[in-house]
Amino acid sequence: MDRQALLDRLAAHEAASRAGGGPERVARHRERGHWTAHERIEALLDAGSFIELDAFVTHQCHDFGMENQRIAGDGVVTGYGRVNGRLVYVYAQDLTVFGGSLSAAHARKICKIMDLALRNGAPIVGLNDSGGARIQEGVGSLAGYADIFLRNTLASGVVPQISAILGPCAGGAVYSPAITDFIAMVEGSSYMFVTGPEVLRTVTHEVVTQEALGGATTHATKSGVAQFKVADEPEMVALLRELLAYLPQNNQETAPTRPTSDPADRRCDGLIDVVPTNPNKPYDIAHVIRELVDDGRFLAVAPDHAPNIVIGFAHMGGRSIGVIANQPAALAGCLDIDSSVKGARFVRVCDAFNIPLLVLVDVPGFLPGTAQEYGGIIRHGAKLLYAFAEATVPKVTVITRKAYGGAYDVMNSKHIRADLNLAWPTAEIAVMGPEGAVSIVFRRELAEAADPVAKRAELIDAYRTHFAHPYRAAELGFVDAVIRPEETRRHLVSAFDALEGKRDRNPPRKHGNIPL
Repeated sequence: MDRQALLDRLAAHEAASRAGGGPERVARHRERGHWTAHERIEALLDAGSFIELDAFVTHQCHDFGMENQRIAGDGVVTGYGRVNGRLVYVYAQDLTVFGGSLSAAHARKICKIMDLALRNGAPIVGLNDSGGARIQEGVGSLAGYADIFLRNTLASGVVPQISAILGPCAGGAVYSPAITDFIAMVEGSSYMFVTGPEVLRTVTHEVVTQEALGGATTHATKSGVAQFKVADEPEMVALLRELLAYLPQNNQETAPTRPTSDPADRRCDGLIDVVPTNPNKPYDIAHVIRELVDDGRFLAVAPDHAPNIVIGFAHMGGRSIGVIANQPAALAGCLDIDSSVKGARFVRVCDAFNIPLLVLVDVPGFLPGTAQEYGGIIRHGAKLLYAFAEATVPKVTVITRKAYGGAYDVMNSKHIRADLNLAWPTAEIAVMGPEGAVSIVFRRELAEAADPVAKRAELIDAYRTHFAHPYRAAELGFVDAVIRPEETRRHLVSAFDALEGKRDRNPPRKHGNIPL
């Protein structure tokens, strides 16, 4: 065979591998507003940087007539490239090929990419669009899923793993994303569920739509399974590229930096009056975050789930940081089951990847009630406590207003190894709020008072004057400094600079036993 014939043969194989399930299926896929697997990867990666691997792999199934249905690539495109110049490994499932279903060959392709990412210390991005296990391959397909799950677990905390859900994902197809660090979904076109609506209708007689059962809004709001939801695929690509910019390549690297013209000593005059004089009046902690961070840029993570705690990424003095903050505008900033779990997972992601933590505290306590107690608030609240206590990255706390009871301890207090604890003059640090404290401490005086209402108001005012302030904690060294709100950015940038060389480690152990 001459050289040209060899090249023609290669070109034919390449064309077949890019053809997916054929022109008709690809056309229907595009009509529904979706990109092809190759188009998704090329949009995500820097132009011209994608190197595809295993483009000619096919399945080896001989049952149910599958030996006559072999398609190059077998429903998943795998390889590596660059995002903002940094190495990233990626796979994209192709719904036009056997519905994106996972076969043994399909799984081996993904496993190879994951092995390379782990070996070379680079992030893994999965563009998921799969109907689940390929039924014709039986246990071979199930084994392939387990091989992927194992690699997800071994890579956890070693290299960043991000899952983009771009279509319907069911059964085994949802467990790999669940182990990864972040999940993003597309509104109206991506779904995640263990069992779909048809199975529910048959087994439990529940009637529910795909969207209500496992759509982007459901998982970004109710279940908390997804941290992000986007409107379409271009927005997904923009999100993934932005998210990767905040993350190091692996757990041996420090948090990435980027140039900024935002002065480190910039005054934040917008914070002077941000905390209301009425301690029961809410304010938006997101405003505080944007005032403090570089250029006002903040990438909120899971903004629609457990809104009483705000988490996300920003830069401070050019350095990538993780922010976790109580939100007084939702449930008065109380910690509950969902916010505790949300916060704990984020703290552990940041700690795994050497991203310093900024903690903004305005918390009146844990949310009371039988629903919370029966749901295990003790166990779930302990997750957040455990995560902060375990974390060895630089940790800086600013108490803006309330820090009451056990919630004060949990929210990165000095007692669980916070490096620097600052407070605004508006801070109230005590066992509980004035109203509750007066009801307990002065029960007898109130019972004997001629005018209990006036006496109660007098005692509350006295308690607030003598206890609901930051100075007793400062006297004991539990608060390192009481600062003016407008000077907070200067203090924070300086603190993170000083903590750049922090060395801290936990006792030798196989792993701790977090209260799951």
